[in-house]
Amino acid sequence: MFLSIIIPAYNESERIQTTLLGITKYLDSCNFQCEIIVSDDGSTDDTSAIVTQLIETNSMIRLLKLEHKGKGWAVRNGLANATGTYRFICDADLSMPIEQIERFLPPEGGFSDITIGSREAPNARRIGEPTIRHIMGRIYNNIIRVMFRNSISDTQCGFKCFKWEKVEPIFRNQSINGFAFDMEVLFLAQKSGLTINEVGIDWHYNHLSKVRPIIDPLLMTWDLFKIRWRYLTGKYN
Repeated sequence: MFLSIIIPAYNESERIQTTLLGITKYLDSCNFQCEIIVSDDGSTDDTSAIVTQLIETNSMIRLLKLEHKGKGWAVRNGLANATGTYRFICDADLSMPIEQIERFLPPEGGFSDITIGSREAPNARRIGEPTIRHIMGRIYNNIIRVMFRNSISDTQCGFKCFKWEKVEPIFRNQSINGFAFDMEVLFLAQKSGLTINEVGIDWHYNHLSKVRPIIDPLLMTWDLFKIRWRYLTGKYN
């Protein structure tokens, strides 16, 4: 299996079918083996039922049903249950055109251990994003830069690709279940000397985002302190 696409999903019944049909249509034109894993984070709507129905006509899709613990939890379990040499995290709203996945994979995407989509890198475009949302994202990223002496311009973009044989040990230590899991993974990857590459993408804002404007940034900032504390106290192996 060359590529696994992991989609963390929580109550995504309004858009999961459109997203999966768009991805499978693109993958049908590719000349490599691939799979799609919907990592259902305990949805209480029809997300699982819709995915199950699509599986009946497309064996490329798999469903992983989990109890509800958060995006980081869903991503961690989805990655662990995948089989691809490269494992790609994809937001359920498919806010990046799926064709741009080629920017993350060799040869176009280079041969880094981790390739992350960026809304700030050269050639990136933010489309339809409210100004306040952009400002909040920049504030959070600056907090990260100060706390972790980090030069990554966009740690929170929901599109990331991992060369699994190099990154699998990182996820054995990954513990954050919420939205800040990205920063934990990137922090541990940098401490382990893994190579990280940012690629600019076209990113379309979706008003159905699951990120709550006030509560989630506060929770994410608290998780950053937990990451630092775990590192300083030797909790990471």
